Amino acid sequence: MTRFLIIALLTATPLGAAEWTTKPDDVPLTQQELTALAGRTLTFYDDGQSRYSAGGAYSYTYASGESAFGTYSIAEDGSICVQYRNGFGRCDLYVLSAGRLILITEKGERFPVRPE
Repeated sequence: MTRFLIIALLTATPLGAAEWTTKPDDVPLTQQELTALAGRTLTFYDDGQSRYSAGGAYSYTYASGESAFGTYSIAEDGSICVQYRNGFGRCDLYVLSAGRLILITEKGERFPVRPE
């Protein structure tokens, strides 16, 4: 993911329900699966890492080592919404697609998560 895309993710529209651009074989994570993200770190193919803490804290660490901090919550539509300390926020939808975990942004961008 380029720095431009990361900035775009951080400046996405305000938190709220979105119309998700999914593919026919996408299966959104269940509430139980989303809750199980607490305490996990998801690594993307650009070496960025999303960390979901049990208490609702969130951080995204770029490949450069810089981090953005905030809090996350699970929305009614099954998305995970992040509110950053700098005032920006966004919601993302995690789906399983052909056996892979994929993050879908509100703009429809798709970012696969590396297998653990």
